This record gives sequence, C-alpha cells and structure tokens, in this order.
Amino acid sequence: MDSVVGVLALQGAYQKHVDSLARLGVGSRLIRNPEELDGCSALILPGGESTTISLLMQEYGFNETIKTFAEAHPVLGVCAGMILMADEVDDDRVKPLGLLPFKATRNFYGRQVHSFTADVKLNFDENVFQAQFIRAPGIEKLSPEVEILATYDDKAVMIGSGKHMALSFHPELTDDIRIHKYWLGKQ
Repeated sequence: MDSVVGVLALQGAYQKHVDSLARLGVGSRLIRNPEELDGCSALILPGGESTTISLLMQEYGFNETIKTFAEAHPVLGVCAGMILMADEVDDDRVKPLGLLPFKATRNFYGRQVHSFTADVKLNFDENVFQAQFIRAPGIEKLSPEVEILATYDDKAVMIGSGKHMALSFHPELTDDIRIHKYWLGKQ
C-alpha cells in the first residue's frame, strides 16, 4: 500500500499509531489542521481525552471536514476516537461525528485507576488479542448494520461497518499489529 494514513494529532496517543503503521511499511502524516487531510487515503482518530479532542476539533474546524472525508475514506477510531465516531454519546460535551450508528458510553470500564489488560476474541483471527483498556468506552445501541469484530466478556469492544472501524481498547500500545493490518486490508 503506497498511500498515506492521516493520524489526528490534536491530543492523545497519536505517535504510537504512527509507529504501528511504520511497522507495517505504511506511510503516515500527523494531522493538526483540516487541510492536512488532503492526499490522505485514510484517517486514524486516536485515544486521548474525548471532551478535549472534541473541543479542539470544533475549534480548528475538523468536524465537517472529517465527515466529508469519511464518505470516501476509511476511518479508524480508538478509545476517544471511537467515542467521536459514534452517533450518540452519553456526555453532551462531546460532539460526535456520527460515522457509525451506535452509542458510546465514556469510561464504561472504569476510570484511569481501573485500566487493565485482557484477552479479546477477534472474529477475524483465531488467536486472542491482548488488549489494553484505559478509561475504555462502551458500545451500546448497536445498529444491525454494524458488525461486531471483537468481544471481551461477551461485550462488543471492536466494531465495523464498511471501511470504518472503532475500538474500545488501544492496539497501538502493543507490539501486535493485527488490528491495524486488518483495518488497512479492508480498504
């Protein structure tokens, strides 16, 4: 793949996604203003603090740009990025983009002190994925058109529809690049 994946770099763990993409031989670009999306073939919305990222996206004019971009290009949302992809969020301070039809619940798995690592069952690989959940959001009110791609404790923690994917956990914080590889393979 000779394309460039944009990684939203307003706040959060964006550099770790750049590192994961590099391990796959995929070029990336840090996105700090909407114009930098030009020429990108896909976009990653990283983890971080969802209210902060949402406010910064509004301040810098990202919301409509990302919605338009997502009509033709894949988007991967991780943790806070997943919250932003939802069409409904349990916190009015977050303005969701509505890229996937589900409700995101902030801190569903607990606050920072409740962060944990657990084996996640993937529906596209027989081996479990050791996932890091950090203030992880939950997935609720899932539309039938959305596919559950991974579960933990019988709950959806990774979903997708078309070329878009959203995850409760942080694949970029491990050396396991299967999640990024799978998403890139759907393009």
